[in-house]
Amino acid sequence: MNQATLEKMKHLKLHGMHRAFSTTMETGSVSYTNDELIAYLIESEYDDRESIKVERLIITAKFRYRAFIEEITASSSRNIDKNTIGRLSSCDFISQKQNILITGSTGVGKSFIATAIGYKACTMGYKVMYFSINKLFSKLKMAKADGSYFKEIDRIEKQDLIILDDFGLQSLDNLKRQDFMEIIEDRHGKRSTIIASQLPVSAWHEVIAEQTIADAILDRMVHNSLRIDLTGESMRRKKADQKISSE
Repeated sequence: MNQATLEKMKHLKLHGMHRAFSTTMETGSVSYTNDELIAYLIESEYDDRESIKVERLIITAKFRYRAFIEEITASSSRNIDKNTIGRLSSCDFISQKQNILITGSTGVGKSFIATAIGYKACTMGYKVMYFSINKLFSKLKMAKADGSYFKEIDRIEKQDLIILDDFGLQSLDNLKRQDFMEIIEDRHGKRSTIIASQLPVSAWHEVIAEQTIADAILDRMVHNSLRIDLTGESMRRKKADQKISSE
């Protein structure tokens, strides 16, 4: 009877329940009441499905690398403290439809923090997408050529959180300005966006390179945002120096 039950669980794709029931049958020493066994099996199936869901969200997000909130170094020299990290970890900014603007010089950890927030959001069930912004513009340009532009824009709009990394490396031309404005306008007041940039926010007008559109974009982004202005030395250089000294 137990083997038949296991086969039915497998057929119904109740993989978490199947593993839990198999383990229970193999050990034999663990005794459950009927209601405890049912609760255990359901909890195991729930955990298994949640784990699969989170991994699928992480894959779909297309992060460049794995990063975790717990690995962010709180330091006054970096201008980020434990309270800020705690606020980021809760991901309350997503339910509040707030944005996050992360600025700082090369190597101080902007991309790492943005990615860590994105990973945390995925573990909490939020839909996230990560983009290097110049690659995003290239992707949208190709989407216009093959007729999938509006489908792509709609997909971006529906994400609970998008991360736009490396903003400001190049000034925006007219097409990129229009694409950027459309993305920000579609998400304003409805979804959250993280922008990471080497440039201070005060220099973004120059990057957008058109006063009226720059005013519109910054009005939507800045006034409802959490600001993280990172300082200090390059974390990449620091890690490289530590590696050399340990060899």
